[in-house]
Amino acid sequence: MELRETILEGTIAVFNRKGLKFTMDDIARQLGISKKTIYAVFRDKESLFLDMVDYLFDSIKESERQVLEDESLGTLEKVRGIMSVMPESYRNIDFRQLHSLKEKYPSTYAKVQRRLETGWEATIALLEQGMREGVVRQVEVALVKLMLEASLEQFFQSDILLRHDISYQDALNQLVDILVDGIAVRETAKARSDAPSGDKEERDRAERWKV
Repeated sequence: MELRETILEGTIAVFNRKGLKFTMDDIARQLGISKKTIYAVFRDKESLFLDMVDYLFDSIKESERQVLEDESLGTLEKVRGIMSVMPESYRNIDFRQLHSLKEKYPSTYAKVQRRLETGWEATIALLEQGMREGVVRQVEVALVKLMLEASLEQFFQSDILLRHDISYQDALNQLVDILVDGIAVRETAKARSDAPSGDKEERDRAERWKV
């Protein structure tokens, strides 16, 4: 593991204990190296954060690639997986502590926003594939993207998860379940739409007379 990656992994460990209040001294103690060594790689705490954003998002993109290449998953399972993917080694990171990032480190927060708003090509392609296959309802993909983006931004800029004692991973899983279950084609609805018109009319009449 190269020095840059070692420092970033050490930063994650310290962040889990102290949130955004950690210092370069904390990282140095965590890794058993001098602060001078850290400054040889990162000129200050903000440059460390900026690099950390790319490091985390790049790892997430690699995990997304693994989901896409998993031939045991159907299209809908891949949609669910790619939206909620989190590298195993990062599942214990307390992302809830980032709620003050926008106020204290606006440049880093802006970078998080940019990364959230880009790199959607694989997800969009999966949604479009799901619609062609008939497992995803005909929806505006831009709206699905907007809802997920907006929710994730709220996770990062408010303390709602801390106030409700919800872990980031649980919140992400629930959010994705709500979105994917909302756009998934239900078998009963699909069967009804595929049925001959006469049978459909008969069922519609029966439905109207149900108490």
